[in-house]
Amino acid sequence: MSAILGPDVNVGIELSAEEFDWIVTFLRRATGIELKEGKQTLVMARLERRLRLFQLNNYTEYFQLIAGPNAPAETQMAIDLLTTNETYFFREQDHFSQLPGLLPGEAVTRGRSIRVWSAASSSGEEAYTIALILAECLPDRLWEVVGSDISTRVLETARRCLYPIEAAERIPERPRRAFCLRGQGEHDGLFTLKSGLRSRVSFVQVNLTKPLPELGQFDIVFLRNVMIYFSAETKGLLLSRIEDLLRPGGHLLIGHAESLHGLSHGLETVAPSIYRKPVH
Repeated sequence: MSAILGPDVNVGIELSAEEFDWIVTFLRRATGIELKEGKQTLVMARLERRLRLFQLNNYTEYFQLIAGPNAPAETQMAIDLLTTNETYFFREQDHFSQLPGLLPGEAVTRGRSIRVWSAASSSGEEAYTIALILAECLPDRLWEVVGSDISTRVLETARRCLYPIEAAERIPERPRRAFCLRGQGEHDGLFTLKSGLRSRVSFVQVNLTKPLPELGQFDIVFLRNVMIYFSAETKGLLLSRIEDLLRPGGHLLIGHAESLHGLSHGLETVAPSIYRKPVH
């Protein structure tokens, strides 16, 4: 779940009002995120190190660098730095309690794989939480989880699947004992998940504000705690694209603090923050 957050630290190169306006426009165009007034210090905290690396005197010089056609890597770096990700295992537990009841029956799937998309997967905890649930309730059926995020940095973390051992405390005891492995040696203090479970989870970079890549059809889409950063127009476009990827009878889950109120869509409300695509 990409968000503009992060620690407030001392910075030495000041960001002018015009430069802040530039970064607001840049972030909106690149990610759809609407950066609010008052985030100037956080922007400086995230980008000042890059200015010093390139020996630049001000943010305007840095913007000229990332606005150029020959700096795609640095443009991605700026996006990665400006989108911080708050997530953890079994976040908003109620959704995971309801997940087994939202899965299609075997008669519906007819032997095909059940597919779930964690559309703003951040560093992977949501996608792996979904996998833990599916591994428990569908031990003899085919399933897969796709996680996506705009940040290449957090996707690297997700693919490594190495987390502080303290993070495992949020995982219920039964799946923790069944699927979690304590790190040893250089990985002491970390944990991972068993390879059989990890192999069913893949990650891909996706910008949710742009036309979506070919991802296939999904039975369930988790789109939680990300639309709150988008404009109404961007939300509407994204919702339409996600509807197209949902199988008939499939479900969309959004954050508990979010709503589809005022947006045009063809989904049925199942429960607060849970929607279903009609079969007909």
